[in-house]
Amino acid sequence: MLAFLTRRILGGLVILLIISAATFMLFYIAPGNNVARLACGKVCSPELQAAVAHQLGVDKPWWQQYLEYLGGIFTGRSIGDNHCPAPCLGYSFHNHRPVLDTILDRLPVTLSLTIGAVVIFLVVGVGLGMLAALRKGSAADRSAMGFAVVGGAQQVFVLGPFLLFLFVYSSRIMKVPTYTSFFDNPLRWAGGLLLPWVCLAVISAAYYARLTRSSMVEVLSEDYIRTVRAKGMGSANVYVKHAFRGAMTPIATLLGLDIAVLIGGAIITETVFNLPGVGQLAANSVQDSDLPVMMAVVLLASAAVVVANIVVDIVYAFIDPRVRLG
Repeated sequence: MLAFLTRRILGGLVILLIISAATFMLFYIAPGNNVARLACGKVCSPELQAAVAHQLGVDKPWWQQYLEYLGGIFTGRSIGDNHCPAPCLGYSFHNHRPVLDTILDRLPVTLSLTIGAVVIFLVVGVGLGMLAALRKGSAADRSAMGFAVVGGAQQVFVLGPFLLFLFVYSSRIMKVPTYTSFFDNPLRWAGGLLLPWVCLAVISAAYYARLTRSSMVEVLSEDYIRTVRAKGMGSANVYVKHAFRGAMTPIATLLGLDIAVLIGGAIITETVFNLPGVGQLAANSVQDSDLPVMMAVVLLASAAVVVANIVVDIVYAFIDPRVRLG
């Protein structure tokens, strides 16, 4: 296990290094990306732009700029007259705050959105998929797969406004979604995020329902399931202890990637429901041409995907006895 984790972590660090280099070159060095002009603002004289370029260090060779950026993540660095402590991701061109502080302010919103949505779409999606597999060909199966087809065809930018119109602006059953810290008021936290959770859950649960059903149907036809049944084991134990465990591998893969994507920023969802999370921050940084924030969000999303893949590989060993981590 230790050797496996070491290899996967080192591999993940190499991947992040490559992504950071490619992103840095794309944002800071690509033709047309005048970093000094973007940082200087709309009204900026050539003299002031040159001073800003020197302050930011973008007048240096590209490789030196990248090494200083990379070193700042581990040891911190000086940007102009300011010292940016590690891990330093630079200063925002828009609000002139450290990028890391800006992301950390937004991250609780994104994590709250992720946690609630994942719980709902896992319970609903996997539950419907298991029901459909166990009642294959029945009305329950057709109803569950009907929901999967309709739900999977939805998009956040369509379903989100519809839910807002139906429950907030038309019937006034619910208030406009807002974020309240869980530690301040758990009920208000859940109530303020319920509509975004439902919006994400309806779409994602449809995929999990189809995936769970197909995986369960395939596993239930395996020889070892027939052997277990022949030994007289009860149906509940067969379905839960053996069949569902065998069907969890593709579910774990999809779940890991979904969580990573949501943590990296549910851009459309946070924009539709006006939630101040990492996704909305990413959208705003594109509009403001805020390169340090854009690069930091890309690195956050990449790190989330790398970590999710490592965790999924570890989970495989507990789900499937045939998988060994050497």
